[in-house]
Amino acid sequence: MGTWEPACGASDEWYTPGYIFDALGCRFDLDVASPKRRDFSCVPATRFISAGSLELPWRGFIWMNPPFGGPNGLVPWLDKFFEHGNGIALTPDRTSAAWFQDAWSRADTVLFTARKVKFVRPDGAVGQRPSNGTALFAAGERGVAALGRAARHGLGIIAAPQAEAA
Repeated sequence: MGTWEPACGASDEWYTPGYIFDALGCRFDLDVASPKRRDFSCVPATRFISAGSLELPWRGFIWMNPPFGGPNGLVPWLDKFFEHGNGIALTPDRTSAAWFQDAWSRADTVLFTARKVKFVRPDGAVGQRPSNGTALFAAGERGVAALGRAARHGLGIIAAPQAEAA
């Protein structure tokens, strides 16, 4: 996968707003990239991993909003996500990036959000000027069903990778 130039920012600590989870209409077994403090986290999960997630086993239906920072920073997260094969991953929608194209080819379904997501800071403040859109990748049947529900609730549009013609 190719390089990715991150947007300037002081921190990777941005929480997914609750309306995303309302639209998905599901509960997760595990949040694999949870902040240590979850004061403003809305992730409906039973268990949380706050450190060392890439080295730990993942079980069940997972939610993944990994750190976006650094060149190719998403690559190890997406590799493990697709190897696990059961969950939803949130990423920037950088469709021209090699890492995005690789993830696209491995996803069962992708939802592109209709509006730029204003993520929540650790102090509860809402971001004001997102630099790009957001994509949700589904791996497995539960993820595909949740993205379908979210699209029906107006969260965004669904796209599905097409198998290469023989």
